[in-house]
Amino acid sequence: MDLRKIKKLIDILEESNLSELEIKEGEESVRLSRLPKGGFAAAAAAPALPMQSEPVRAVAAPVATGVASPATDELPPGHVLRSPMVGTFYTSPNPESPAFVKIGQQVKVGDTLGIIEAMKMFNQIEADTAGRVLAVLAESGQPVEFDQPLFVIG
Repeated sequence: MDLRKIKKLIDILEESNLSELEIKEGEESVRLSRLPKGGFAAAAAAPALPMQSEPVRAVAAPVATGVASPATDELPPGHVLRSPMVGTFYTSPNPESPAFVKIGQQVKVGDTLGIIEAMKMFNQIEADTAGRVLAVLAESGQPVEFDQPLFVIG
């Protein structure tokens, strides 16, 4: 299926109240779905193209006290935002732009902290708690794993 047709379908989905759109053309099929706020998509086994129009909410977990893995031993106490997916992490929208947030900066719920690129889709990582950024744990341009700590907010 032509990439221009897929982009046009994405535009139609974004402009409509539809939550899902599936088109079959011969043996090829494209399925686009809009995720509800705070939702996550499960990977489909069929050759489909899931799209999301809402920012991705990071998986949050408090820093554990007591027995912890070596990676969490070095984290300052506070609210840890973890990666909701595997992909490439970026601290800014492009190389020439400043980072979305810096250590010590105050953030509120919904502020964009970074971007994760996965399958040519750029997913915004938003703060799910208000506070001060105590640590940025991922390096811009580097791959991140699911559930990897990205930020600490206190």
